[in-house]
Amino acid sequence: MESPHVIVLPYPSQGHINPLLQFAKRLASKGVKATLATTHYTLRSIAAPTVAVEPVSDGFDHGGFAEARNEDTYLKSFRENGSKSLSKLIRKYENTSSPVSCIIYDSFLPWALDVARQHGIFGASFFTNSATVCAVFSHIHRGMLTLPVNMEDGPLVLPGLPPLYGCDVPGFIRVPESYPAYLAMKMSQFSNLDEADFVFDNSFQELEGQEATSVEKWWPAKLIGPMVPSAYLDGRIEGDKGYGASLWKPLSEQCTSWLKTKPQESVIYISFGSMVSLTSKQMEEIAWALTCSNSYFLWVVRETERQKLPAQFVESTNGKGLIVAWCNQLEMLGSSSHRLFRHALWVELNARRIVAGRADGGNPTMV
Repeated sequence: MESPHVIVLPYPSQGHINPLLQFAKRLASKGVKATLATTHYTLRSIAAPTVAVEPVSDGFDHGGFAEARNEDTYLKSFRENGSKSLSKLIRKYENTSSPVSCIIYDSFLPWALDVARQHGIFGASFFTNSATVCAVFSHIHRGMLTLPVNMEDGPLVLPGLPPLYGCDVPGFIRVPESYPAYLAMKMSQFSNLDEADFVFDNSFQELEGQEATSVEKWWPAKLIGPMVPSAYLDGRIEGDKGYGASLWKPLSEQCTSWLKTKPQESVIYISFGSMVSLTSKQMEEIAWALTCSNSYFLWVVRETERQKLPAQFVESTNGKGLIVAWCNQLEMLGSSSHRLFRHALWVELNARRIVAGRADGGNPTMV
């Protein structure tokens, strides 16, 4: 009997490609034929020897998301073009020895389930959100929590969940008009979830078992995380030391060389990930706080955000800071020789997993 063949379809951003690619590698290590279907623009950034990589179209094959006018335009184009190219990819394997039997799709792309149904194969939704966030949005989707959520008078209290404060939930549930496209994308995850054959989440029982159980009748997810390279967990996949995907060129050597010149546990690390876009005012406030702290800092600022930095900010820090376009966060936080962030400002808003502790055995502070 031939091994089952699954197509894994991530939303094309760094924080979504990483866990889904890692899941594909895990499946491949178990003898499953795994094919990662990613956009033409991100295809060149992926290198995973044990996983086949095939292109699908989002309608912006040369420039990706940046080529679209806005989020709505991009998502509509991806749905239209992605559905067609994903269907074409499934047909490509129909008369081979390894026809596709399941699509594991990013929960941001619920239309992939429709494609699976058209071809009579299984569809599995993969959530990269934390179980807590999924529980909150499950309540919103079911009409048990209305927007905007008022948290001025105290924490948000939902059945089966610990009290949630403003720092625990996405800001746009309190101010829905702030990011309407992202709110719509979050809500779309639940649009046809009842029809999915399987639901997976990149979390684990010891971390969020209670949160997942609280909404299991609406959100029957299996917690299968954390989806990080095996070298940081159990080492079961030989040579699996990195994700194998980077949409930006990480300046790991530059970061490492700079860190080695700084005292142990003296550096503040700041990263907002691959999707969050701050205002110039917010960037100014962070810069002001770093200046006042008089501490060493490593700040990841994407090239598209760099113009928002205050004028002469880098010069004003007197060499205390290093600003880079991208770095290998897992390597920076996970390697014993790089654990220099005693009270790390791990402000990556899409960071949802505990992947490494501080040098003293604790975890980076989530701000």
